Amino acid sequence: MPASSRHHLVVVGGGFGGLQLVNDLKGAALDITLVDKRNHHLFQPLLYQVATTLLATSEIAWPIRRLYRDRPEVTTLLAEVEGVDVVAKAIRLTYGKTIRYDTLVVATGATHAYFGKDEWEAVAPGLKTLEDATTIRRRVLLAFERAEIETDPAVRQALLTFTIIGAGPTGVELAGIISELAKSTLPKEFRRIDTRTARVILVEAGPRVLSGFSEDLSAYAHRALEGRGVEVRTGQRVTSCTQAGVTIDDTFVACRTMVWAAGVQASPAARWLGIAADRAGRAIVEKNLSAPGHADVFVIGDTASVLREDGTPVPGIAPAAKQQGAFVAKVIRARLNGQSEPAGFRYRHQGSLATIGKRSAIIDFGRFKMKGALAWWVWGIAHIYLIGTRSRFAVAWSWLWSYLSGQHSARLITQKETMRDRCADEHGEQ
Repeated sequence: MPASSRHHLVVVGGGFGGLQLVNDLKGAALDITLVDKRNHHLFQPLLYQVATTLLATSEIAWPIRRLYRDRPEVTTLLAEVEGVDVVAKAIRLTYGKTIRYDTLVVATGATHAYFGKDEWEAVAPGLKTLEDATTIRRRVLLAFERAEIETDPAVRQALLTFTIIGAGPTGVELAGIISELAKSTLPKEFRRIDTRTARVILVEAGPRVLSGFSEDLSAYAHRALEGRGVEVRTGQRVTSCTQAGVTIDDTFVACRTMVWAAGVQASPAARWLGIAADRAGRAIVEKNLSAPGHADVFVIGDTASVLREDGTPVPGIAPAAKQQGAFVAKVIRARLNGQSEPAGFRYRHQGSLATIGKRSAIIDFGRFKMKGALAWWVWGIAHIYLIGTRSRFAVAWSWLWSYLSGQHSARLITQKETMRDRCADEHGEQ
């Protein structure tokens, strides 16, 4: 790194929290290095729409370098962090490189958690990255294509069975759109199969879907899913997951397409910094979001365990990460200017939203709740506003086209099929 007398801020992670921080520090007297293992920022709330063919990858992801091409004080590095030396105030990157910092912000997010069953990931991918989304999209579309040429009725039914594990917002949204794809979008395009016979199974170990919402909205979502033909199984656990299918409690279901939406695990930030973590691996931070014992290191977003005033955890959603990024930016500005720092971080909940499918969503703003078609329009407008000006028109047009025509605009199978995929689908290997 070039020598400079200016304060050097290193931000690890180009998600919502990291980018909000960098954006809010525009004009500050410091140099910023933004490190991410991918070259793009991803609008994760709409990732499931890429997985279910509604949106293209370019509509929800943008190159980080392009975002900061007019910010000469921001240097972007494509690299993966391997560790942090808090004594030397340096981070270790891939390729044996090291970067020193004056202030460090870790915003590395979270990944899938399989509760000790990591071998399930090969057959039931989670949904956190563009690669995950395109993999799921390929498997869903290939299932219909293979069913079209399959002559064995049992294998055909297995190909036309889709299981989503976990009934949080991602699981519910995936189940609703895959069902709509099978029952409304594809029927006229296949000749040897009736795609409307496809089974979409949503499994939830808890007592209800969307447990983060009120019971009445959760019950509405349950009914709406069943109205779309989704088999909702609450209070049941997946005990086995193989190439041939899933075992739900003690019942085996032949199924060739499975998606994991049941849990997340934080990045190893707490281990890098040598600080305590909660059960999900999130770093336990101070009220100002700094790492305990390290005032010059902050942890934000899904990587951090942050409590609200009532003792409940701050949810791992985009608005929370953005608020934390904005707060830390204020702390850093105050330090640079020799001013008193703002009081501890306070999360302002702006509401919870989830969509079940076309013309059906739920919204919970606390005292004000909404469900049905009107909630679906509000959900869409909110996401168009949040996604940023660069893709608002493209996303709005894709949604309008899908709404008016009933067709999905991103149904290309672009990844090469592997021999393992073919063998597993043809022979149902365990």
